[in-house]
Amino acid sequence: MIRFTILFFALACWQGCTPSQPSENTNSDITTAEIRQTDGNYQLFVNGEPFFIEGAGLEFGNVEALAKHGGNSFRTWRTDNGQSSGKEVLDRAQASGLYVTMGIEVARERHGFNYDDEAAVKEQLERIKTEILAYKDHPALIIWAIGNELNLRATNPKVWDAVNQISEYIHEVDPNHLTTTSLAGIDKDLVDNIKTRATDLDLLSIQMYADIVNLKQKVTESGWTGPYMVTEWGATGHWEVGTTAWDAPLENNSTQKANFYLERYQTAILPNRDQCVGSYVFLWGQKQERTPTWYGMFMPDGEETASVDVMHYVWNDAWPENRSPQLDSFLLNGMMANASIYLEAGETYTSEVFASDPDGDALAYRYEIKPESTDLGDGGDHESVPQSLDGLITENDKAAITFTAPATEGAYRILVTVADGKDHMGHANIPFYVKAEK
Repeated sequence: MIRFTILFFALACWQGCTPSQPSENTNSDITTAEIRQTDGNYQLFVNGEPFFIEGAGLEFGNVEALAKHGGNSFRTWRTDNGQSSGKEVLDRAQASGLYVTMGIEVARERHGFNYDDEAAVKEQLERIKTEILAYKDHPALIIWAIGNELNLRATNPKVWDAVNQISEYIHEVDPNHLTTTSLAGIDKDLVDNIKTRATDLDLLSIQMYADIVNLKQKVTESGWTGPYMVTEWGATGHWEVGTTAWDAPLENNSTQKANFYLERYQTAILPNRDQCVGSYVFLWGQKQERTPTWYGMFMPDGEETASVDVMHYVWNDAWPENRSPQLDSFLLNGMMANASIYLEAGETYTSEVFASDPDGDALAYRYEIKPESTDLGDGGDHESVPQSLDGLITENDKAAITFTAPATEGAYRILVTVADGKDHMGHANIPFYVKAEK
């Protein structure tokens, strides 16, 4: 197992020491992971071979599709996701020839956990020990990710003491795999705390969205000169976009998102391989967060979007044989989403989407109207999906439709999907606000 000699020397060793070689592997089925530093550059090695992570964040997504599109690894956020055990997840990865950065659920201060409570911290560590022992020898495992965004809206630096304890235990019982923790962004105060309190970690993991184009600058300013990987990046965050007059965030359509995925990978991931050992794009699946389509690269029924096409391209240097529909624009009553559109309750309006297909496939259209999401989560926490409103749209299967505005005052969205009949789909939505009848 690679471990920085900072465990035995001064703190400054974080800034350039060469990791030692991993302990001898007595089980030939166990995969070994290490980080080597050569001429100031860090590189991940798996079973002694150079390995650059071309992966995706995947909790419930399509593992087989990730392998088909050229990915080589996926990350999880916990060992047991509530649907599959950690062993089932790892077995599925192994069957597809993929490696796993396995997440370990660590309590967050923003959810009420108190890292001054020594008994609670000890109880958490004992629970985590059982998870480590259960999965440490699986051949698909390469890295343990200790907690997710533990710094988000947190103030107690003792969380990093707890992370360090977990990392030390992992290295004690599992000398073959690396340890990291996934951070919401990166800055100097955060890095200083980790250098002081979490010195046992092998590398850092950073999560950024639109701001990832500034990743290299942020890492430099933080004072971090060791290895890192990017464990979440992708669509522009809902906190990074413009809003309507009633504060509804404006979501990019699927084509705009795909363009951003490509730009961000080429700007922030590939050029920084002196420190960056790879990345996990977010999200290889689908989830509700502000909308049902904001972060997922797949639709609720499993159709692929143009963001999947982009990752296929960057992982294979070639586009997939069949690509997703492309959206040019989406209008509500002739206006775009940034117009802060107000409608009158019960009145009739028009909406139209302009789309094409790169392969000339026939396109099918579907519209929905939903109330704006109100049970808003934080940091990716669970949100419920608003139900579609029935009876408002006529002739739903056309590019241009008419619809009746809801009768109740409030915030809504009109959503459109464009399907090619070959399991690919484009999407867009426009927020609008219904004013009460006079």
